[in-house]
Amino acid sequence: MSKMKVATDFFHACEGLKGSAGCAEFLAPDATFTAQSEPIADITSLAGYCDWMAGFAAGPVPGCSYEIHTCAFDEDASTALFFATFTGQHTADGGPVAPTQKTTQSHYVYAITVGDAGKVSHMTKIWNANWALKDLGWT
Repeated sequence: MSKMKVATDFFHACEGLKGSAGCAEFLAPDATFTAQSEPIADITSLAGYCDWMAGFAAGPVPGCSYEIHTCAFDEDASTALFFATFTGQHTADGGPVAPTQKTTQSHYVYAITVGDAGKVSHMTKIWNANWALKDLGWT
């Protein structure tokens, strides 16, 4: 399987809210995660991020969705970039306040590196979390 296909399949599994169990086939055992966004800044494992996404959707923002606008693959860096928009509405318990019924459409980028073993070894999420949380009425 090509590295771009691995990255693409992983993206859809993660954004499809499958959690770490549903993403495991694409992940290197020690796959790392980084983000400079408050709600997820302390997450360091990619499996942990996959579980955070699944929990976010199972909790305060059920029925959320995503739309990919574009993607690219850098062969030299073995890294795929996905630019997408997350859409979600705070309709259920689980956020820092009671359900607000407010909606966000928040842009983000995933930079997904696929290692030589053909598994995702690292991902960075670029996301303006403050924008999304303000939209949801959380700040």
